[in-house]
Amino acid sequence: MNVRETELPGIGYKFEIITKNEDRLVIVVHDDGRREIYHFDSDDEDEIISSITLDDLEARQIAGILGGMAYKPKALEKVDFAFDDVIIEWYQVEPNAPAVNKTIGEIDIRSNFGVTVIAIKKKSTKKSHNPGPDTIIEVGDTLVFSGERNQIKKLIDSLLSSKR
Repeated sequence: MNVRETELPGIGYKFEIITKNEDRLVIVVHDDGRREIYHFDSDDEDEIISSITLDDLEARQIAGILGGMAYKPKALEKVDFAFDDVIIEWYQVEPNAPAVNKTIGEIDIRSNFGVTVIAIKKKSTKKSHNPGPDTIIEVGDTLVFSGERNQIKKLIDSLLSSKR
């Protein structure tokens, strides 16, 4: 995650955040305690998808929730479902991952990793479907797959993650 901080004289501070998945958020903290949050379209960096304005108390309550003060997630690496040694897990394809713009058949996930892609939620259409070998993997798509934990981890590390 990349955070850039800018002083806004007479207003407060602006924080521009680029997440690992290249989501862009801008948070403006006003001197009077208000916070404005803007979420930008990843395909058009000037297009705001959503925005919200919070007062100081609301912002602090949300910060506590995000920081895990209200609920601390279970110590799992990923949310998954286990059935003996086989698990079902989902993962969002990161920018610059080696599998981007390749088909499921082209990278032969099942033969090379022993993992089956059972569903895909396309970022571009917001719909889930049962993918075939001709389905193209794109940045931001969420793949749902089944296999053994070590096979899935190898697939993610090798093809779906941008860190190598």
